[in-house]
Amino acid sequence: MPDIDGFDLIAPQAYGERGVPHDQWRALRRLDQLHHCAPEGFDAFYPVVRHDQICEISKQPERFLSRFGIVVESEEQKQIIEADRGIGQMRTIIGMDPPEHRDYRKVAAPWFTPRAIDRIAPIVEESARTLVDTLVERASGSEGECEFASEVAAAHPLRVLSTILGVPREKEPQLLRLTNELFAADDPDLQRKGEDRTEAVQALAMEFFQLFQAIIEERRANPTDDLASLLANATVNGEPMGVMETLGYYLITFTAGHDTTKNALAGGIHALAEHPAEFEKLKRNPDLVPSAVEEIVRWTSPVNYMRRVVAEDLEFRGQKLRKGENLVLFYASANRDEAIFEDPYTFRIDRSPNPHLAFGIGEHFCLGTHLARQSQRALLRELIGRVDTLELAGNPTQIASSFVVGLKKLPIRYRVSQAA
Repeated sequence: MPDIDGFDLIAPQAYGERGVPHDQWRALRRLDQLHHCAPEGFDAFYPVVRHDQICEISKQPERFLSRFGIVVESEEQKQIIEADRGIGQMRTIIGMDPPEHRDYRKVAAPWFTPRAIDRIAPIVEESARTLVDTLVERASGSEGECEFASEVAAAHPLRVLSTILGVPREKEPQLLRLTNELFAADDPDLQRKGEDRTEAVQALAMEFFQLFQAIIEERRANPTDDLASLLANATVNGEPMGVMETLGYYLITFTAGHDTTKNALAGGIHALAEHPAEFEKLKRNPDLVPSAVEEIVRWTSPVNYMRRVVAEDLEFRGQKLRKGENLVLFYASANRDEAIFEDPYTFRIDRSPNPHLAFGIGEHFCLGTHLARQSQRALLRELIGRVDTLELAGNPTQIASSFVVGLKKLPIRYRVSQAA
């Protein structure tokens, strides 16, 4: 039995200091049964680390519940949430169980189909083109440097999501800051500043509320055909969607859509810089861009985990689980599962098959999958068309976050092509 207490698996600071715990997940995947973890300062949980286990649990939402929260909080975080009357009160679809989840998912699902997403392709492509234009213009001679995580990876989904959610361009820097403060609440460089953490979180919630409420009121008065209008005027089972559910939809659409895509892009460019042969392969064969995006999201797995709560005493593969116990589904571990992926620790842009779980599976499969893929493909196509080489210009740093994981800093040196 491995000596793993679970702290490095779930503590945000552990990710910031030591990175993603692949070695521990590899040891846990060798076990026949789920391993019980009781890390200091956190609730006990069973890490679910194998691909087949996560698939089985995810397809039984009535036995493994989401409504008690999808994140494992520290004792400090729980105290802040209990005192908070803002973000903690917003309701999002990822924290709902069926049949309620299905009712609320239907609200935005039509807007995220491949055909619907094609309508905003010009916005996505313009954002990607403009960002790479800037990289080319900044190059001295043919060589340039940038901090890719914040200057490019964060800026691209920010522009796209702000457009479809009705956020004015002048408000984008504010929204980016709020998103960082929400998802990196334990990172000393990104968290909301303030000596009293509860007051800081409440101030963050109020700023989110004021920003989105203004958009909701405007779209109710002057509806258009964008997602912002759809959400502002949505009904569920014939009744107007509630205030907290409406705000929650805005919150989860932007924050989840932004940070996951940002972290995949930064992690993907990091991987391509460390694997120049793969970058050259992609430049020689642009038709591999869709396959490269799938490998990037497998490799980076921005949504690291989701928590589920056992609905009743039950048996899972011969192991007794008690009602109320926590299971933590580590998608990043499943995406390195040796039983599913050949050479899982090798980054290969033409990997096939690639049945990764980076977008989840089952009831809570990511609603924004098509938009995420489209955004990443557009930026990759622009880069490979105008950038000849990529290399690290310094040491990348990891965000102190265990839920949505990624790079805080990615210094990159690049050489632009003569045709750029």
